[in-house]
Amino acid sequence: MKSIFKWVFATSLVVSSLSVHAQLISDTSILKQLLNRQGINNKEVQMEIVTFAPGSVSSPHRHPCPTFGYLLQGELESVFEGVRHIYKAGDSFYEKPNGLHSLTRNNSKSVPAKLLVFFINDPSKPNSIHPK
Repeated sequence: MKSIFKWVFATSLVVSSLSVHAQLISDTSILKQLLNRQGINNKEVQMEIVTFAPGSVSSPHRHPCPTFGYLLQGELESVFEGVRHIYKAGDSFYEKPNGLHSLTRNNSKSVPAKLLVFFINDPSKPNSIHPK
């Protein structure tokens, strides 16, 4: 299992370095795996690379599942549950389920930010929910 995660991480770094700079925020799913082990039955692990173009801002949203993040490139400003964070390349974080992201923004005018996100969720549920 450890070697799978090493392979996925290495692959994500290669994919992130080869991607063309996006004009908008985009995400690319790089792995989905259904987990059926004692204590974590019927859970899916999904990893995504989210690319924030320079100056881009995501709409407010929540993740209904445990969420882990690792900033591959750039810098992001995030307001999660009312607390402001500045993440730089190499920073990692954990977010509890259903917390509100009222802001996620790439403040750079020239450098994209790339975020590797790791979700553990029910396979039938979305990883992000955008309030109406």
